[in-house]
Amino acid sequence: MSQFTSLFFISFLAITALAQTPPPAVTSPSRPAASARPSALSSPLPSSSPTTEDLVNSLSQADLQAVVTLLKANFTDPDAITDTELNRATVEGLIMRLPRGVMLLPSKENAPAEGPSVFYSEVIGGHIGYVRVGSLNAANLQALNKSLSNFAVKNVNEIVVDLRASQITADLSLAAEFAKRFCPKGKTLFTLRKPTGRQDRVFSSDRDPAFRGLVMVLTDGDTVGAAEAIAAALRYYDKALVIGQTTAGRAAEYSDLLLPSGKILRVAVAEMVSPDGRPLFPEGIKPDLPVEMSMPDKQQIFQLSGEKGMGPFVYEGGRPHMNEAALLAGTNPEVEAAEAAQQRRGRAPEKPPAYDPVLQRALDVVTSLEVYQKR
Repeated sequence: MSQFTSLFFISFLAITALAQTPPPAVTSPSRPAASARPSALSSPLPSSSPTTEDLVNSLSQADLQAVVTLLKANFTDPDAITDTELNRATVEGLIMRLPRGVMLLPSKENAPAEGPSVFYSEVIGGHIGYVRVGSLNAANLQALNKSLSNFAVKNVNEIVVDLRASQITADLSLAAEFAKRFCPKGKTLFTLRKPTGRQDRVFSSDRDPAFRGLVMVLTDGDTVGAAEAIAAALRYYDKALVIGQTTAGRAAEYSDLLLPSGKILRVAVAEMVSPDGRPLFPEGIKPDLPVEMSMPDKQQIFQLSGEKGMGPFVYEGGRPHMNEAALLAGTNPEVEAAEAAQQRRGRAPEKPPAYDPVLQRALDVVTSLEVYQKR
């Protein structure tokens, strides 16, 4: 990306931040603000009470042992404080405290199988490429290669990479191939950092990128695992804006450990680190431009886009309005729409068509850049 575009990005983010920041309170220069003046009636606000988590975190090792001893000796129901119940409470507490790092699963035979998410792409507005990567598998990588080749033929210089339909994958080498299509050769894509004493695993690009234009990245809670590392690499090397919601925070390598009952204890045994050295687990990636969208709406759009494309779900539909044709015909679309709405009031409201505000925000940014650069 050019220096000019980078400066625009900084300006764009600054303007967005200012627009979301409330203006400071205006005070008279001749006297201090009301909150700064002492008053006999004013008193310090009471401090908020500590939460249970705060109290538990403040307990020393001696306190923790004393809690268990005192409970066993004094609690009204001794059967509730057996060693088995204490162990269950310990496991439950660890799972709650480490929600992305420790998971208890049913046996592999009973675990529901998750079908792969398919790849999808199109050209929006005649010049903006859109790719929904889907699962990070070989079939979708081949489809991505084909789409990027088609974009090159059509002189597509802006692309929106949608990572909101990714799934966890154990094949990190294959996952890195997706990032290689956008990141420079010879650079580190992400690192798998293991516990002290074990050698880290570095994933780097060994090929020239297939796309070199402007990149926008869409994320949310379904952006999980290696897809989070891909988003971080594109933001670092391509100066891509990340738009949407915070990622899943599961950019880690997991091991499934078999329990005697047949259940599975899934444990994060290594974490992924971005090219700038920042761990991606367990906080995930926060977007540069936060945009809220419900998961049901997103899933509905992704399901219907295979038939209708993304076009119908990009722009909000306009309401009926008076026009020249209506005047000549002696009709009024606004009145007709109001009458139709009146007739529907006795029935359950119709669900409005789904609309993708995350993708729309990305297209707005691309359009703004195009207009600005033509000045």
